Amino acid sequence: MADTIVNTPGANRDEGSALGWVVVLIVLLAVIVAAVLWYRNATPAPSGSTSNINVTIPNTGGDGGGSSGGTSPGGSPGGSTGY
Repeated sequence: MADTIVNTPGANRDEGSALGWVVVLIVLLAVIVAAVLWYRNATPAPSGSTSNINVTIPNTGGDGGGSSGGTSPGGSPGGSTGY
């Protein structure tokens, strides 16, 4: 007479699923670290003490404000020139 073998699954069938989530988490962390390193190396580093930044600020004539119309230095009224 033949013996009957019955295979019953174990109580925890999520072991493969948990291993999949661990692999996904490791890959995701590796992608984030690679992106941060790529961003840091892709941006130029600030130059040292040899940089020379010259800024020219226009003189406003000493009255502390801009023009509000009036006449331009050529004698014509300010505002639109009609071009």
